[in-house]
Amino acid sequence: MRLYKGIVAVAAALVLAGCGSATGANPGPAAVPPPVSAADLAKVTLKVGDQKGGVKSLLTAAKGLDNLPYKIEWSTFTSGPPLLEAASAGAIDIGRVGNTPPIFAAAAKAKIAVVSVSKSNVEREAILVPDDSPLKDVASLKGKTVGVAKGSSAHGQLLNTLHNAGLSTKDIKVTFLQPAEAYAAFTQHTIDAWAIWDPYTAQAQIEAKARVLADGRGSSNGLSFQTASTAALADPGKNSAIRDFVVRVVKAQKWADAHRPEWAAAWAKETGLKLEVAQKAVDAGRDLPTPLDDSIVQSEQQLADAFTDDKTLPGKVDFAAYADRRFGPDLEAAQKTPRSNG
Repeated sequence: MRLYKGIVAVAAALVLAGCGSATGANPGPAAVPPPVSAADLAKVTLKVGDQKGGVKSLLTAAKGLDNLPYKIEWSTFTSGPPLLEAASAGAIDIGRVGNTPPIFAAAAKAKIAVVSVSKSNVEREAILVPDDSPLKDVASLKGKTVGVAKGSSAHGQLLNTLHNAGLSTKDIKVTFLQPAEAYAAFTQHTIDAWAIWDPYTAQAQIEAKARVLADGRGSSNGLSFQTASTAALADPGKNSAIRDFVVRVVKAQKWADAHRPEWAAAWAKETGLKLEVAQKAVDAGRDLPTPLDDSIVQSEQQLADAFTDDKTLPGKVDFAAYADRRFGPDLEAAQKTPRSNG
């Protein structure tokens, strides 16, 4: 996998585009193109964005699911926001992100739509502090420096966690750092706390003796989304490939949940994580598919409104306009189909 270049310029353009009202950016789900023949599908190259220990590892581990009727070109990103910036620009067709990146993308009027959803264990979304930190509760973060990836799921969890303690992001010093940068800052004690997700949570706990100050219970919905570019969804060949791809991901998620030791070993091999780190993250519970229904849209709308109220976003986001349910029947069928290989 290669690290996608040129994201900074795209990010800057999207931030500028998002400085006006965030409402009405996306007209909603587009018309669904007809399926293509097997011969035409074989000509498609699906450009997929991925993150550390992501979908590529999952499809490879779940035997047979990486035997595709089309080609995939993988690109690796540090977190969800730059992945969606690339999707909006047409540099990739689809990728998995957490619950917050689609909200920031919508505020930036990105040309994307969420097409499938999964839910994970929110206890693995955490605000970490060093083991010897004097901080004992969320209230003690006031005036402290907290590292987080801007627009990531951890950013959403941090916002809600602070709110639940009667604080806002204005009461702390937020330092926007990508995970690798934040891990270095955390271990060097240049930040007081770090808002992050697995496998980084597990890595920091095992390798840096990090302590959980607060987790995602009561502050995160634990959702992640396969999010596609609207251009890809409008293209018959790409749309057919995306339909097949998201179904395979559902099957792979079910396989991983039923084969946790095998998945942890494959994950560690693919990412270079220590096996004990991967095993800890997997044992805590990974993504499981769930329907993209009205409750999901409502939960995301509440999170979007929280960012608007915090004045982190410049206007109101209509999340429903970015939810495309065209693959719902296929995904529902995949969730009901037993997966027992391996």
